[in-house]
Amino acid sequence: MDAEVKTRAPQLKHRVVKVAKYYHPSTWREKGLWWTAGLFLVTYLVIVIILGVVWSRSPGSIDLDKYAMQQVGQDSTKLVPGSMTTTAAIAIAETLLKKPGGYLTNDITPPGIFLDNIPNWEFGALTELRDLSRALRNDFSRSQTQSVEDVDLQMAEPKFNYDSHSWIFPSSESEYRDGVAALKRYMARLADDQKGDGEFFARADNLAAYLQVVAKRLGSLSQRLSYAVGQAPLDTALAGDASATEASPAAGQTWKKTPWLEIDDVFFEARGYTWALLQTLTAMETDFAPVLEKKNALVSLKQIVRELENTQNTIWSPMILNGTGFGPMGNHSLVMASYISRANAAIIDLRRLLIEG
Repeated sequence: MDAEVKTRAPQLKHRVVKVAKYYHPSTWREKGLWWTAGLFLVTYLVIVIILGVVWSRSPGSIDLDKYAMQQVGQDSTKLVPGSMTTTAAIAIAETLLKKPGGYLTNDITPPGIFLDNIPNWEFGALTELRDLSRALRNDFSRSQTQSVEDVDLQMAEPKFNYDSHSWIFPSSESEYRDGVAALKRYMARLADDQKGDGEFFARADNLAAYLQVVAKRLGSLSQRLSYAVGQAPLDTALAGDASATEASPAAGQTWKKTPWLEIDDVFFEARGYTWALLQTLTAMETDFAPVLEKKNALVSLKQIVRELENTQNTIWSPMILNGTGFGPMGNHSLVMASYISRANAAIIDLRRLLIEG
């Protein structure tokens, strides 16, 4: 018996030491720190994933009538020609800044830095805002080529053209907020009683000039979307003019295909641009109503708005699918290209009505 005890004594002593060490306060403090760190990391990852999902949702349509009334202090008498178009520009800019997650293109921290779709959506909407602010400055607010630029629109237009990826000194958001403030000052001067202090000219030629820019944007987006399946277009750059030349002669036919990793980028850029354009043209239905009715073109603009609404339909797939043209898998890019092409054709017809009708 004594021999057995002596034999097992070292083992028992080792177990006692092990148990004592396990229950020692310092051991539990160390384990607690690891558990706390692990729990914090898991919680952080869950929060980042949830925020990423929420922030990736595209904004819906804006109630421009309600938004405009807020801008003029609920006084409908201050809604003059140009108020709705200016409201659309303000609403687009503030949506970029105030949507869930705010402006994400220049984020350098999670989850914004990992998001891909919504920054491309923001770039599309920002492109349309830049076109609209330029049209406000150069066309809608000026009676003729020799007229003086509006001081606030002269400030707003370059503010919205500031680098979209700048996050500090100054940040993109601060520049865009300055642009919004300038637009609000311009809108306030539109409705005051001082003549010549803030003007908006709802003329057919002004609207036609803006639509020409829109048609080119939509045409480019439609082409880029259609390249998701690959195409070999013929070079028609110089068609119709025998004396025309170009700086870099192109091949008669080239193969063009959007890289696989960029297909969803183009899709969401198009979705962002058409969203912003939808707000703008909805506003112009009001501001340019007399001109459109005289040209019998109001229904044409309404049809364009309807086509653009289709581009904002809910995406039921968890990812953007881009199968071959008539293959077994759907192609979201070609569907979007179809809606945009129809809207673009209607815009070209509307512009012709404004010029010739």
